[in-house]
Amino acid sequence: MTKQIRFMETVLRDGQQSQIATRMSTEDMLPIIKTMDEAGFHSLEMWGGATFDSCLRFLNEDPWERLRKIRKEVKNTKLQMLLRGQNLLGYKNYADDVVREFVMKSVENGIDIVRVFDALNDTRNLRTSIEACKEAGGHCQTAISYTTSDFHTVDYFVGLAKEMAQLGADSICIKDMAGVLTPATGFELVSRIKDSVSLPLEVHTHATSGISEMTYLKVAEAGADIIDTAISSFSGGTSQPATESVAIALSGLGFDTGLKMDKLEEIANYFNPIRDHFRKEGVLNPKVKDTEPKTLIYQVPGGMLSNLLSQLTEQGNADKYDEVLAEVPKVRADLGFPPLVTPLSQMVGTQALMNILAGERYKMVPNEIKDYVRGLYGKPPVAIKEEIKEKIIGDEAVITERPADLLAPQLPGFEEEIKEYAKSIEDVLSYAVFPQQAKDFLGRREDPFYDVPLQTVNVKIDVQ
Repeated sequence: MTKQIRFMETVLRDGQQSQIATRMSTEDMLPIIKTMDEAGFHSLEMWGGATFDSCLRFLNEDPWERLRKIRKEVKNTKLQMLLRGQNLLGYKNYADDVVREFVMKSVENGIDIVRVFDALNDTRNLRTSIEACKEAGGHCQTAISYTTSDFHTVDYFVGLAKEMAQLGADSICIKDMAGVLTPATGFELVSRIKDSVSLPLEVHTHATSGISEMTYLKVAEAGADIIDTAISSFSGGTSQPATESVAIALSGLGFDTGLKMDKLEEIANYFNPIRDHFRKEGVLNPKVKDTEPKTLIYQVPGGMLSNLLSQLTEQGNADKYDEVLAEVPKVRADLGFPPLVTPLSQMVGTQALMNILAGERYKMVPNEIKDYVRGLYGKPPVAIKEEIKEKIIGDEAVITERPADLLAPQLPGFEEEIKEYAKSIEDVLSYAVFPQQAKDFLGRREDPFYDVPLQTVNVKIDVQ
């Protein structure tokens, strides 16, 4: 019997986010969408993550309109988005009324599959998104934020998958944002989850560390249903492995991929000049195509590596790069081994940077780290040691309830604040998630005299 494996194509979201900080415009995408719809993909990841912020901040686009335009062209393939649970697309928790409305409007505007994750794997932060997605008639895929530590065993992740199934997940994803899932562990983890949970299982990794193709082979052999790849133009390095290459390899090993190779070639031929344009403009930094085995040693995602280097270079401290890199796993251990995914990756990286530059550990502590230690992001995987807690927040109390339970409804307030420019609930939701960027975008749209230039800050890559 032929074994089946399906592909999610990431070039419209994670592929371009990982390599060009999500700077691809909707107009760049639209001419090839019908071909992508005919190629045989299980789904197209094209929304969520950093696309929302980038549309408003850099591209002068309405992200909701991007979704509607792509939905209009796609008839056969599911459209997929990435959501950070109670954080939505931002970096803090939102009240349940905002989360519920955002998820329901995402599905209403054209999203089929909502992949939802929590940076701490605290499933309390997924509950509202799961309920809202299912109420709206969408498919909710809960994602395990994969990471490594003595605490993060295969048993732990299998238990997490069972918990997600009980919460109502329609499918489960092993989300390896750092590219540290090894072939052997991938095989064991997929085998055990498939034995324990009767839901479709998807595997997501990045090519950063140089082992991703081997990992995909082993998870396919173990029974994974779907894998995430990027068309060759935006593949490799900090992105996913190349769609065409993985498809050819797995086909030769007896897997039915469902993909049409002539369509894949057409898609790559379309995106190659777009890649070359971004390379010429300096947006596509050659470093993001590099292989970085240090990822396997330091457990630091590729995008985080490049952000740290760029921060240090800007401050004239590039020589401290290795020192900061070695500090990251120490800070992560101090903070209870959180997975290094947005927003925790940025927070841990910043704290490591401050520890080294200050010459003293935790002399300077960002507010986000203080809030994390207070429990406002959720429950750390491992309890934070008392001495570290005292260094960071003194004798302040730590909350144990679900963080969003402390938040009063927020939607009416957002509606009031942006009523001058908002024409729809989608406009209000854009404002809720990115207040300044959305206000500027909506202001430019509604008022010819609202003169706010688009931002052109340094490229920073979200790690998720």
